[in-house]
Amino acid sequence: MPNDPSTASAPPAREAMEFDVVIVGAGPAGLAAAIRLKQLDPERSVVVVEKGSEVGAHILSGAVIDPVGLDRLLPEWRQDKACPLKTPVKADRFYFLGPAGGLRLPNFLMPKLMNNHGNFVGSLGNLVRWLGQKAESLGIDIYPGFAATELLYDEKGGVRGIATGDVGIGKDGKPSAQFTRGMELLGKYVFLAEGARGSLSKQVIARYDLANGRDPQKFGLGIKELWQIEPAKERPGLVQHSFGWPLDNRTGGGSFLYHLGEGLVSVGFVVHLNYRNPTLSPYDEFQRFKTHPSIAPLFQGGKRLAYGARALTEGGWQSVPKLVFPGGALLGCAAGFVNVPRIKGSHNAILSGMEAAEVAHEALNEGRSGDELSAYETHWRESAIGRDLKRVRNVKPLWSRLGTVLGVGLGGFDMWFQQLFGGSLLGTLSHGKADYASLSKLSAVKPLVYPKPDGKLTFDKLSSVFLSSTNHEENQPPHLVLADPTIPIKRNLPEYGEPARLYCPAGVYEVVYGDDVARTDPRFVINAQNCVHCKTCDIKDPAQNITWVPPEGGGGPNYSGM
Repeated sequence: MPNDPSTASAPPAREAMEFDVVIVGAGPAGLAAAIRLKQLDPERSVVVVEKGSEVGAHILSGAVIDPVGLDRLLPEWRQDKACPLKTPVKADRFYFLGPAGGLRLPNFLMPKLMNNHGNFVGSLGNLVRWLGQKAESLGIDIYPGFAATELLYDEKGGVRGIATGDVGIGKDGKPSAQFTRGMELLGKYVFLAEGARGSLSKQVIARYDLANGRDPQKFGLGIKELWQIEPAKERPGLVQHSFGWPLDNRTGGGSFLYHLGEGLVSVGFVVHLNYRNPTLSPYDEFQRFKTHPSIAPLFQGGKRLAYGARALTEGGWQSVPKLVFPGGALLGCAAGFVNVPRIKGSHNAILSGMEAAEVAHEALNEGRSGDELSAYETHWRESAIGRDLKRVRNVKPLWSRLGTVLGVGLGGFDMWFQQLFGGSLLGTLSHGKADYASLSKLSAVKPLVYPKPDGKLTFDKLSSVFLSSTNHEENQPPHLVLADPTIPIKRNLPEYGEPARLYCPAGVYEVVYGDDVARTDPRFVINAQNCVHCKTCDIKDPAQNITWVPPEGGGGPNYSGM
C-alpha cells in the first residue's frame, strides 16, 4: 500500500497558504489585532489559528474587565445586545484575611487605579467568543482546533509563518492510519498571541534574545471555580479581593470573588510562583481559602459548575521582552502585559493587538514584509499600556522582598506617590531570580499538610479536572516532555519532595512506589490526559526539565462560561 502513511519513508509535503498576517491565538489580543487589521483595510488577508476546540475553549480569567480596550476597538459594544459583558461593578471590597476573620481596607486608601467602578464583571471566554463572531463577520479566517507547533523561517532567519501540528501521530512517534499532515500558514508578518508561556513565544524569545536586558519574567498560577449560588445570596456587580490567609506572610498571592449576575459567582485564587516551600500546593491553598468563615457561607447550598487553572505573567514593566523580531511580534500575555495589583490584563491585551495591527498596516502599505515592526516596540512604553504598567512596577518586587504585610503596604504607598507626584522614590526595583530558582530544599522547610476535601465545599483535583471537560487523544506523543527522565526521582524527589505532584493543579504528576509502606522503588508518572494547559510545570520545575509543547489540536480543557 504505497499511500499508507505508516510505511512512508518521509511525511508528505505540507500544503501552504499565504496571508498578509498570521495570528497564533484567538484570545483578546489575537482577535483584537485581526479585527483592527480588517477595520483599517477590509481587503487585508488575515488568519487566526487557535489550539482550543473552539474560540474561547482555553480562555480563563476572573474576570473584572476594564473596558478601555473594547471602547477603542468596538465603540458600539455597549449597544450590541449579543455582547455578553453586561454586569457593571457596583461594589468594590478589599480584605486582609486572618485564620478566623478579616480586616476590610477602606476604599479611600486605595490608589485611584485600583478603583473598579466603571469596569465590568463577566466571562472572558464568552467575551472572546463574541469577538470571534465579530472577526468572522469581517471576513477573518479563524481555525479552531489547529495547534501551531512550529515556526517557519526564511533564508535570512526571519519568521516566515507557522505550521500546524500533524494529526494522527501515535505514541511511538509514527504516523497512524488516521495521519493527516499539518498545514503551512505563511504571512508577511506573524503575531504570537498565545498567552502566558506560549511554546512558540518561548522559542522566539530565546532565538532572538528578546529578554536581554530585562528582568526574568515572573508568573502566578490562577485557579478558578464557577458556582451557582442561592438567589438570596447573590449581589450582582460585587467585586471582592483579599490577601493574607491561607498563605503565610512570605508567600504572595490572593483571592478574587465576583458576582456575575444570574446567580453565578466566580471565585479564584492566585499564588505567585516564586513561593519557597516545595510542599505548598496552590490548589489546596485555594480549597482552604473557601473554608474561611467569611467565605464559606456564600457557597452553602450552591453548586460548583466549572473549574480551571492557568499561569499568568506577573513581571510587568521590568520583564516585558523586546516585542518584535524579524517577521513578527508578541502580543498580550505572551508579551507580559498583566497589571498584577489590578489583576487585569485583557484591556492591555486588546490594546496591544490594536497597536501591533496599526504598525503592521503601515508597514504593509509601504510594501514591507518580514522585517521588525520597530514602531510597536519603541512606542508601547509611552502608550496606555506602558502608563498602566509603569505605575505598579514596584508592587511585585516589594511584595517578594518584604512579604505581604510590609510589601503590599509599601507598594500602595509607591502607587500613591506616583499618582500624586508623577514619579517613584524607589526608581524601578528588580525582580531578582526566576521563579524556578526560588524553592528551598525540603530539609529547610516545615512540610505543609492539607485537610481532605469534603466533596461539598472543597474537592479533589480529579473531580475538578472533570469539570474542566479536559480531553486529549490518548494515542499521541507526550506533550509534557522531560529533557532527562531520571531527574524527577534522582534529584527532585530527595531535594524537594518532587514538587510537580503539588504545584500541578490537575493531578498530572505523581510519584508512585512499588511498596507504598516502605516507600521503595519510586516511579515518576505523568497523567498527560489530565493536563489543563496551565504551563506551571514548564515554569516552576526547579531543574527546568519539563517542557510543555502543544498536543494534538483541540485537546485540553473545554471551558464554558469561564
